[in-house]
Amino acid sequence: MPKNALLLFKNDLRLIDNETLVKAIASGKKIVPVYIYNPSSYKNIALGFPKADQVRVAFLNQSVLDLRDNLKKIGGNLMIIVGKPEELLPELLVKHDCDTIYTEQEFATEELDQLQRIKKALPEACEIKETWGRTLYHIEDIPYTISEIPLTSKAYRTNTTKNTAVRSSKPAPTQISVIPIDESAWGALPTMEELGFKTEKNYALTYMPGGETEALERLAYYLFESEQLTEYRWTRNRSLGLDYSSKFSPYLAVGCLSPRTIHEAVKRYEAEVKKNQSTWWLIFEMVWRDYFTFKLMRFQNQIYKTEGYTNTERIFTNDPLLFDRWCSGTTGIPFVDAHMRQLNETGYMSNRGRVNCSSFLVHDYQIDWTWGAAYFESKLLDYDVGANWMNWHTQAYQIWYTNPVNQAHKYKAQEYIRKWVDEIAQLDDINILIPWETENVKYPKPVTIFKKWTRAINKIKKETEEEPHL
Repeated sequence: MPKNALLLFKNDLRLIDNETLVKAIASGKKIVPVYIYNPSSYKNIALGFPKADQVRVAFLNQSVLDLRDNLKKIGGNLMIIVGKPEELLPELLVKHDCDTIYTEQEFATEELDQLQRIKKALPEACEIKETWGRTLYHIEDIPYTISEIPLTSKAYRTNTTKNTAVRSSKPAPTQISVIPIDESAWGALPTMEELGFKTEKNYALTYMPGGETEALERLAYYLFESEQLTEYRWTRNRSLGLDYSSKFSPYLAVGCLSPRTIHEAVKRYEAEVKKNQSTWWLIFEMVWRDYFTFKLMRFQNQIYKTEGYTNTERIFTNDPLLFDRWCSGTTGIPFVDAHMRQLNETGYMSNRGRVNCSSFLVHDYQIDWTWGAAYFESKLLDYDVGANWMNWHTQAYQIWYTNPVNQAHKYKAQEYIRKWVDEIAQLDDINILIPWETENVKYPKPVTIFKKWTRAINKIKKETEEEPHL
């Protein structure tokens, strides 16, 4: 009898433009589609919080269940199991008579190490077929080998976009043949206890609902229903609401959307609605995401060290009390605290928030940037190893300081602060930006009011003096 094939889903939780899925079906074998929850992905790290927290699990659960539903619509199903992949996969291969594993190609250290453990545990007769699927430009098409990836994004972007074409996306399969097993054998979502969490917090309403179905609805809404994309270039630095930016990043992170699907939609938008700086910028950001992926592949473990791939020496004080204040959103700086509280409650933070919160931690609190990167990894729905760690490295060593007092004023963040920092919600538009100037406020005072903030503070106060008195 012919052997079956195991299809291991990871961060590719979709049917549309999933080349791994397409190849598995094309093999002609009966398929065992599987998603594995590995408890080690959720264990506490040395800093005292989970590597991936419950808010990320909630979004992942929604995405996994949606994948299962979509597979059922084409005659399939999804096996959901919990444990170490290197222990579970050999058992599944024997139990379901499989000789091949189809899976997406990995690129980062931890995942590559996991893959090696899996390969060592598998029988020699089993073949693993990996397919690249995470970037806009295919790894085989870019004009560089990984060791040649430039140190600057501009050099990469200019050469790549000029000399590389984006491959066409793959349509969703219309039929899949899976092994005949009882419905109960397909498994169920794990409990938080099974993943190692001692208590459970309800994140039923994550900032964005997970799943390919929701991702495609968001894509259609943001582009063709609301036409918000036209204004993206000028609204992307806001923090309040849903429509100031695309919100595609959580779906890209777990693979509910592929970059190529977004690219094709944007190109259709340019042809049918409008082509402008905003459409260019959205594609630019996906190219930037590619660049961080390939650059991570070049430097690998150097990225996760305090000195970074630039081997830069910097003295950090690493005060744990200050780090706790930053994590909990109690620094006394409203713009920082509002963003950190939103992150903790929803798993999301705007681009403007990430720039300011990382700058504050590194440059004002003098705390090792890798601590902040690890905390963002724990909380962000859209956690992407390349984007997260590369952006933090850039903030620590390669770009200028960002003044959170000035930024709150510049981007008119009063209503956003009121939403997330209720202790000062009653303050007027001036004092809510500098609440330490107000008496009888039940809100933490900043540890330090830095001299470099003086100009921004005085500018805010001057606006009060210039207001007309009736």
